[in-house]
Amino acid sequence: MDLTLVIGIVAGICLIIWGILDGGNLGEYYSFASILITIGGTFSATFASFPFKNFKDIGKHIFIALKKPKHDHNYYINLILELAVEARRNGILSLEEKAMEIKDKFLSDCIMLIVDALPADRTKELIQTEIDNIEVRHAAVWKMYEKAATYAPAFGMIGTLIGLINMLANIDMDAQTGSASLTKGMATALLTTLYGSLLANLVFMPISNKLRSRNDEEILSKLIIAEGVLAIQAGDNPRFIEQKLHAFLDNYQRNKKSRKKEKKTAVSQIN
Repeated sequence: MDLTLVIGIVAGICLIIWGILDGGNLGEYYSFASILITIGGTFSATFASFPFKNFKDIGKHIFIALKKPKHDHNYYINLILELAVEARRNGILSLEEKAMEIKDKFLSDCIMLIVDALPADRTKELIQTEIDNIEVRHAAVWKMYEKAATYAPAFGMIGTLIGLINMLANIDMDAQTGSASLTKGMATALLTTLYGSLLANLVFMPISNKLRSRNDEEILSKLIIAEGVLAIQAGDNPRFIEQKLHAFLDNYQRNKKSRKKEKKTAVSQIN
């Protein structure tokens, strides 16, 4: 499990609490009305902007954000190279049985496209359409949290304006108590702005960025698979395919060797 999201949020909250306690009282930063306006308003605006299905799957989204990335690009490269060697020795039709044994549905479907002898341009078009649709579905999710991050400060400001209006409407004009009433009301009014900023920058944006990172990892795996399958269809040399697919990876990933267990798993799926 990838705990960086949780660690980052908890660390941020702890640092903010430490800053508050260093020069004030934690109780002064609590206002139920401010919480209601900020969280309730943000949720309502986001709910009005996106399909209900997105909210029904919030638990799933959090799980994905916390889940350790499962896309091992080197694993897919090794598997594609094994398939390329098989196709070079026994022909592309020999991959049909192998495709049925591969657990990754996207890779299996791509292999079946070239087994069915579709033209290269049609194969590329179908694969690219599938990748584009995956990216659109994922974007609908992380953009929801990104949008919530823009709503939270806005409703924080709305809450502040409400507080200021109420403060000015009920201010005590007495010289002795008026100043104290004004400063207390101002502090309360500013709490919603604080809550909105915290929600946006410590909760919603980190979740959005984490989901976007997960999307980027998956799309990269899909692109590696697509290029590998198209190279197999074109009859490219396995060594050339390996170099071509490694070009998708950064230096760290390129030099990283898959564990023996992962290699055995890749081989077992095509044997």
